[in-house]
Amino acid sequence: SLQAGIESLQGARASNSQVHIPRTQRRVARSARATTGRGSSSFCFEVAATAGVCRWVASTVRRRRLSTLARKAAAAAVQSEENLGTMVSPSVVTSADAAVTGVYDTIRSVESPAIPFVSVKTLGEDGISPAIGAEVWIRARVATVRVKGKSTFVVLREDSLYTVQACKFKDKEDGGESATAVSRFFKSIPLESIVDLCGVLAEANVSSCTQSNVELQIKRVFCVCRAAAQLPFLMADAQRSEEEIVASQGSKRPFVRVLPDLRLDHRWLDLRVPAHNAILRIQSAVCRLFRESLAKRGFVEIHSPKLIAGESEGGAEVFRVDYFGSKASLAQSPQLYKQMAMSADMPGAFEVGPVFRAENSNTARHLCEFTGLDLEMPIRWHYDEVIQVIHETLSSIFLRLEEEHQEELTIIRKMYPSEAPKFPLSEPCVLHWDEAMELLRSNGEPREDIMADLSTNEEKLLGSLVREKYGSDLFFLDQYPSAVRPFYTMPSKEKPEFSNSYDVIFCGQEIGSGAQRCHDPELLEARCASLGVPTEPLQSYIESFRHGVPPHGGVGLGLERIVQLYLGLDNIRKASMFARDPTRLTP
Repeated sequence: SLQAGIESLQGARASNSQVHIPRTQRRVARSARATTGRGSSSFCFEVAATAGVCRWVASTVRRRRLSTLARKAAAAAVQSEENLGTMVSPSVVTSADAAVTGVYDTIRSVESPAIPFVSVKTLGEDGISPAIGAEVWIRARVATVRVKGKSTFVVLREDSLYTVQACKFKDKEDGGESATAVSRFFKSIPLESIVDLCGVLAEANVSSCTQSNVELQIKRVFCVCRAAAQLPFLMADAQRSEEEIVASQGSKRPFVRVLPDLRLDHRWLDLRVPAHNAILRIQSAVCRLFRESLAKRGFVEIHSPKLIAGESEGGAEVFRVDYFGSKASLAQSPQLYKQMAMSADMPGAFEVGPVFRAENSNTARHLCEFTGLDLEMPIRWHYDEVIQVIHETLSSIFLRLEEEHQEELTIIRKMYPSEAPKFPLSEPCVLHWDEAMELLRSNGEPREDIMADLSTNEEKLLGSLVREKYGSDLFFLDQYPSAVRPFYTMPSKEKPEFSNSYDVIFCGQEIGSGAQRCHDPELLEARCASLGVPTEPLQSYIESFRHGVPPHGGVGLGLERIVQLYLGLDNIRKASMFARDPTRLTP
C-alpha cells in the first residue's frame, strides 16, 4: 500500500504536494524523533516521506489522527529494524564474541572477509558435504519462516533449486537469549531477503527440502539484503502446479492462481520459482549441446549482422529502422549470411542468435524476438544429407538432456507434467507432402487446396497421426509447394511447383524450416522475379554465388519453441527469459 502511495505521490507531486507534503513531513519527522529517540537519521526522513504519502492519499483525515498513525508506523518500523540486530561488519562475524544477529551495511567491495561459505546443494551429499557436527556458513534467501515461542524453523533457498532447513531452539547456556534474538530476527525480516547464516550441520529428516537428510542448527544470522515487505506475489503461490490449484478450488482455503501477466511484469521474481529457473537452465543446455554437436562435425560458429539493408526473407514481417538516413531492418534470420559463409568455404556454419519477426500474433507459440539455432552446410548431392545432420543433432541434444539434466527435468515435470518425447535414434522419420495430404484426407481432414501451407490445427493432427503410425514425435515434412517457401528455396527439378524444402515438426508443431538453397544466381534471380522480391538489396548475396559456391542447404530452428515443446509447456513465454510479443516490450 505504501509503495502504491509513493507512486501516486510521485505522479501528483507537481499539482498537489507543494504546500501540504513538506509541512507534514516536517511534523512527522519530529514525531519519529520523539518516538524513537533517534536524531535526523535517514530513517526519519523515510518515515517523513511515508507520512507525506499518507497526507496526500487521505487528505480528509484530521492532522492529529494522521500524526498518531505516523508515530505508530514509525515505532513499528523502528522495532522491526531493532529486531534484526545491530549494524555489523562482515569482517567480525566469524569471531567468538560476534553478535547472534545483525545487519550488514551495503556491500560495496570494500573488504573481502574470509568467511568459509559452502553451497547448500552440497549439504548431506556423499563425498562432498561437510561432516555432521561441522560449523558451516551459507548465503541464501529466506523462503519460509515458522516461529513458535522461542523455537524458529526457516527454509533457506540457494540458486532457486536447493533448499535446507535451519532451526533454533532455547539454549540453556544463555537462558534462551540467543533463541529470542533469532526468533525476533526472522519475525522481522521479509521473505526473499538474503542472509548469511552460520550453523552446525546435523542429521535430520526434512522431506520438504531438497537437502532432506540434514538441517542447520543456527548459531548466527546476518541480513545481507532486505527484500521489500510486500512482494507482487508469494513464491508459495507461484510454484504450485495447475493441478494443485484446480484441486483446491472446492476446499475452504483454495490456492491463489498467479496470473501470467503479473508473472511477466515481475519476471525476475517468477524466475525464482524452481521450475521456471530450471526451464532456463534447460534452454542454456540446449544451446550448449547444439554448439557441441556441430563443433564435433567441424562446423564453425558465426555471428552475422542483425542490422541489414532490405529484408532477409522478404515480406512485410520485418521491423524497419532508420540507419543514418537509410532504410534498414532487423534481421528475420541469418539466412543470407550463413549462405555467404558457404561461398567463403566454411566446412559448415552455425549460429545461436536473436531473430526478429514483426508478426502481430498473440498466440501461445509466437514471439516477436526469439533465439534462432541456425546451421548451413555444403551438400554432395541431396538435401537428405542436411536432414540427417539435423536429426542427429536434435537426437543428441534430447538424449543428453535426459542423461545430464535429470535434476532440472524432474523439478520442471513436477510443476508441468510431461513425458520425454519419442524419436528414432538412427534414421530420421521423413514424410513427403503427398503422403501427408493423404494422411489428413483419410482421417477426415481433406484439404480444398493441397498447395496451401499447413494450418496450426493440421500440424497438430499430423503430429498425432505420425506418432501413432511411426512412433515418433520428431519428423521431417518435405517437398513443400514452392509458392509457400522463401525465394532462396531450390525448386524441384522434376516438379517445379514443389521444392527441395522441409519443415521440422516436433510434438505436433513446427520448430524449424529448411531447404536446399538456390545457389545458381540466374535461377535465384528468376525466382525473385516470380515472387516479386526486389533484388537491389540482395546484390552482395547474389554476387557471392557468381564467384562460385557449392550446393548447400540448412535449417533455422527456434530455441524457445524447442524448449516449450520438449517440456510440454502451455505457453512459449515460459521458455523465454523476458518475452517479446506484440503487447510486451518490458521488462
